Amino acid sequence: MLEGWLWLLAAFAVFVGGMSKGGFGSSIGFVSSAILAVVLEPTHALALMLPLLIIMDFSALKPYWKQWDGPSTRVLVIGSVFGCIAGILLFKIISADALRLLIGAIALLFPLFQLARARGWISPQPRDFSSRDGIIAGVAAGFTSFISHAGGPAVAVFMLSQRNVGKTVYQATTVIVFWAINLMKFASYAYLGLFSWDLMGDVALLAPVAIFGTWVGVKAHHAIPERLFFGITYVALVLTGVKLIYDGLF
Repeated sequence: MLEGWLWLLAAFAVFVGGMSKGGFGSSIGFVSSAILAVVLEPTHALALMLPLLIIMDFSALKPYWKQWDGPSTRVLVIGSVFGCIAGILLFKIISADALRLLIGAIALLFPLFQLARARGWISPQPRDFSSRDGIIAGVAAGFTSFISHAGGPAVAVFMLSQRNVGKTVYQATTVIVFWAINLMKFASYAYLGLFSWDLMGDVALLAPVAIFGTWVGVKAHHAIPERLFFGITYVALVLTGVKLIYDGLF
């Protein structure tokens, strides 16, 4: 069971993840797992966050219900099935230090990806919907989400490269897609034996924080400047990424 400063750190990480899930496209919800992986075994951090992510998903579904893009949702979910299968196979052979390195690398690459997109270095040309591209993006999202809860970039590239995808449609699509992916992951994590009664006790204590963070994110969708929110969380990702890579190597 988490106690003292560990619980406070977990509560902070969960709150930030909830805000991202509720109002900012789920793109940096992964920071929660990265922060926790610094102080917990990586598999324990991932297993702790997954039920909380599902709670956040349910909290965010109602405000965005049926505002998602149907064709995009279908192909992304179909592709994510194969990504999750690949994640299961990797989890059976990967060590704790290798997982730290993998999560740390993603934590460092994620802000670089967002910087490149903001500066126009990565600028997908607007194009029509493509089932093939959606399935490929779904495979990538399912795999990276399975091993680090960081499936956002693959979905972002696919959705934002399409014509006429507004902020709310994008947000609603990420909510429903990762709701489906996280449910698949829950069954897979249970199969891999990653859950325990102590862990579920921590989940119960952190659940109100997850719900509150998601509610704040929904309310902040139009109120808080995205640059400020993302800037703070990207700094947190870089710091945690460096620490995870150091721990994985030494």
